Amino acid sequence: MLNRRHLRIKVLQNIFAWHMTDKKDILSSQKKLMQSIDNVYEMYIRMLALLVDVTEYTAHDALERANKHLPTAEDLSPNQKLLHNRFATILKENPEYVSAVNKYQVNWFADPELVKSIFNKLKTTKEYEAYLAEEAEETLESSKEIIKFIFRKLLLKNQNIIQAFEDKFINWPVDREVMQGMIAKTLKNFTFEDSFKNKLTPISADWDEDSKFVKDLFAYTLKNDDKYQELIAERTKNWESERIALMDTILMKMAICELMNFPSIPVKVTINEYLELSKDYSTPKSNSFINGILDKILNDLKRTNSIKKIGRGLIED
Repeated sequence: MLNRRHLRIKVLQNIFAWHMTDKKDILSSQKKLMQSIDNVYEMYIRMLALLVDVTEYTAHDALERANKHLPTAEDLSPNQKLLHNRFATILKENPEYVSAVNKYQVNWFADPELVKSIFNKLKTTKEYEAYLAEEAEETLESSKEIIKFIFRKLLLKNQNIIQAFEDKFINWPVDREVMQGMIAKTLKNFTFEDSFKNKLTPISADWDEDSKFVKDLFAYTLKNDDKYQELIAERTKNWESERIALMDTILMKMAICELMNFPSIPVKVTINEYLELSKDYSTPKSNSFINGILDKILNDLKRTNSIKKIGRGLIED
């Protein structure tokens, strides 16, 4: 699931893109922001669908083997246990899953060689051999083990699969970790034999609240761009504006926006979050620079009573 840090990253990426374009349309840019978040969920659905399609390729493989010129006895009666994998069967009957696959028009069999290559690789592994040899009746929990293996050891390490996701999702390198977590959570949380009772992993823990957070953070930061720039300029008089990295400026403006417009987020949380983001998204010296400037701006905002927080202790840094 996307947590608040992931959402801040999405806002950061889209504000940066907004500054890079000549067309400054906040509403249009906000739609792109929300689409970039929805792309994470689509990525998750596409990966689930690929797992299902690998299990279903068992039937295609059996047909190919039966149609050989000189099929062996094993070719004529192959072990199709994976085709009836309990987890995959329950997943593909899940209403949420079916609806999402239709919404995103997922069809991995449009490139059958891709699914075939994964299945052929799977057939050569000792894990798959052990799975087929297991005589005990397959339970939902035991069925998940081979699915985890396919996901972690085959799909995530296959360059053709990675390329397919990179081609479709520009933020794959950043969002991949979130998608992996969502798949892992789904495998853990599917516990009912009744497909209607199992729930897919939501995009966030509380999307109603989080969607408002991400939209407001984006819109307020851009609408108050000049105001926040003045606050930063007051505390960077000895710096030439060209020397301050755009990413540093955006991070500071987003932090100021949170401090002034989100009463339930503690000041310390806001400062720490943007300092952490600076480590990954800006220059090596940005962390200490941003920390120093935000500390001065924070004192200015406190002095002018510009920070309104709900609850005790939320202003203390």
